[in-house]
Formats: sequence, C-alpha cells, structure tokens
Amino acid sequence: MTQTAFHTHDHAACIADAIAAAEAYCAAKKLQFTPVRRRVLEILLEKHRALGAYDILSDLDAEGFGSQPPVVYRALDFLVTHGFAHKIEQLNAYTACTHPGADHVPAFLICRACGAVEEATAQPMQGPLGRAARDAGFTIERAVIEAQGLCPKCVEHPA
Repeated sequence: MTQTAFHTHDHAACIADAIAAAEAYCAAKKLQFTPVRRRVLEILLEKHRALGAYDILSDLDAEGFGSQPPVVYRALDFLVTHGFAHKIEQLNAYTACTHPGADHVPAFLICRACGAVEEATAQPMQGPLGRAARDAGFTIERAVIEAQGLCPKCVEHPA
C-alpha cells in the first residue's frame, strides 16, 4: 500500500518505513538521530497533517521531552534540512516527507476541512511556471506549491 493522507493504507508500515529510512540515512551520514528528532518525525508521521511547532511541542512536553520551543525547532530544522519533513509555508506548519531521500519538488494538497495533507511531486519547470521562467530568463531555484481544497473524505462526508 502507498503512503497517503487521503486514502486507506497500512499506517503502521508507512511510519516504520519512514523511521527506518531516517535511521539508515543518519547512520550513513554519521548524523545523530536523537530521541527528540525521532519522536518529532514519528508525531508528524502519525498525524498525516500539518502541525505547528507548538502542537508538536505540546506532545513532546506530555511525553517528558521538555517544553522549551528551541527543542522542537532544532528537531524540525534537522528533519527539514535532511529531507524528512517539509514546511508548509501558508500554514506555518510542518508535515513528514512521503518521499524521503528522493530529489523532488513537493506539492501539498491541504484539506481545509480536516487539515490532512497529501504530498505529491511536482515538476514546476515542465508546466506554465517553467515556461514563464524560461521566457523571462529566470532560473527557478526553489518552488513551494500548496493547494487548499477538500480531501475525498470531506467531499463525501461534509461536516
């Protein structure tokens, strides 16, 4: 089954696979995958939604990891820097990467009703944005693609 926020899948397996990928990456790069970093990634994976730093900090504090904002921000910075999480700019929130280790441009589909986030891959250089950039002589170095709407569950069963 594939990892997805909008459709049924083996959630335990997607969490286990992502944690195993993070562990392997950190071991290969000789990086510290600390208990706090691991738990922050697990929280993001468990929720399949965009979470603010203070939402994550609340969970960490309840589990005895501390209540100081730098704790969560350092962990999130590490996870984003190494491709295990993404920041969703318009929500000022974070979500786990569903394609860790892959060189990709994420596109986020954000359900405005339930907050679920689905990550798709985008190719901004292939579409209208790429054409406009080429026509202007502009080189795209980073693109953030975020769309809000309704996920299949919320379309089917509106609140």
